[in-house]
Amino acid sequence: MIELITIIDKLSKKLNKTINIMEVCGTHTVSIFRHGIRTLIPQNIKLLSGPGCPVCVTPIEDIDKMLYIAKQTDVILTTFGDMMRVPGSNGSLYSAKAEGANIKMVYSPLDALKIAEENQDKKVVFFAVGFETTSPLIAATIYEAERKGVPNFYIYSVHKLVPPAIEILVNTEELKLDGFILPGHVSTIIGSKIYEFISSKYKKACVITGFDADDILNAIAMLLNQILQKTPRVEIQYRDAVKPEGNPKAVEFLYRFFEPCDSNWRGIGVIPKSGLKLKREFSHRDVEVVFNIPEIKSVEPRGCQCGLVLRGVKIPPECPLFAKVCTPENPVGACMVSSEGSCSAYYKYGRENN
Repeated sequence: MIELITIIDKLSKKLNKTINIMEVCGTHTVSIFRHGIRTLIPQNIKLLSGPGCPVCVTPIEDIDKMLYIAKQTDVILTTFGDMMRVPGSNGSLYSAKAEGANIKMVYSPLDALKIAEENQDKKVVFFAVGFETTSPLIAATIYEAERKGVPNFYIYSVHKLVPPAIEILVNTEELKLDGFILPGHVSTIIGSKIYEFISSKYKKACVITGFDADDILNAIAMLLNQILQKTPRVEIQYRDAVKPEGNPKAVEFLYRFFEPCDSNWRGIGVIPKSGLKLKREFSHRDVEVVFNIPEIKSVEPRGCQCGLVLRGVKIPPECPLFAKVCTPENPVGACMVSSEGSCSAYYKYGRENN
C-alpha cells in the first residue's frame, strides 16, 4: 500500500492540477470510505461518488407504486431487505407491513417464486431492483416461472443499466470529470468493451478494479498515468473476474426476457435506454400490464439532497438533513438506507476521516 501511495503522490505532483475521479459502484464507495482512501491520497485528487447504488437511484414514484400494490388484499409483495426502508411519499414498505400489508423480505427472486408456488390464491409480486449484476438472476426466475407454469408470479422491474448513466455523467459540465473507477461486479457481466465510448468519444480515463484498498489505490495510479500520458482507455485491474467480453451467456440469457427502455433515475431524470422491461411475450408477468395502477402524485422529502449526492455534485454533509434529521435509524432519503449509499457510508466511516 505504501508503494502505491508513493506512486500516486509522484503522479499527482507531475499533473499539478485538480483531478476529479468518480466511482460508480456502491461497493467501491463503501471501500473508499472504510479504508480512509481519501485521507491517503494527495488533496488535488478528488474522489466523487456517483449513482452506484441501485436502491438509491430508484425514484420515489416507484416506491409509491409498490406501496399501492402492497395494500391490495390479493397480493403478496416480495423484495430485498434494503427496499423495505426506502421512504415513499407516505411511508415505506416496512411501515406498510406494520400496518398489515402482506410484504415479505426475500434474499433471492427464486424465494419469491417459491412463495408464489405455495400461495396460488395470491398474486405474488417481486419488486426487481438492481444493475446488470442481478438482472440475469431475475431473467432466470422468469424462465423458471414459465417452465413450471406458475401463473401468479409477477415482477415490477426497475432494473438499471450502468453505461447510459455514465454517458450522462460525462456530459455533466459541473463535475468536470477526468476519469472513472468503473464497477467491478457489473463488469463481470457486461465486460470492458461496452465502456470504450467513454475513452474514445469523451477522452476520459477508465479503470475497472476490485474492492480491496490496494485494488482501488492501484486503479487511481493507473488512471493518473493515463491522464498524465494523455492516453485515455479502458483498463482492467480486476483481471481475475473481468474479461473484455464479459459473460456473453449471461447477457444473451438476460435479453431473452428483457429489452432496454427509457428509465427514470432518482436525482438524474429519465435516461434513454437505461432500464429493462419485460419483452412483450412475457408481459403477462409485468405488474404495469397486469395491474391497474392509478396515477400517483409523488412528493420528494423537503430538504433532501439525495439527487445532488447521486450525481456527485454534493457530498453528504452538504445536505442540511445529514446526521441531524436523516440518520440510518431514521432515513429521509434512499442514500441513507442502503449499505451502499453514499450518505450511509459517509455516516458510518467518513465523518471523522473525510
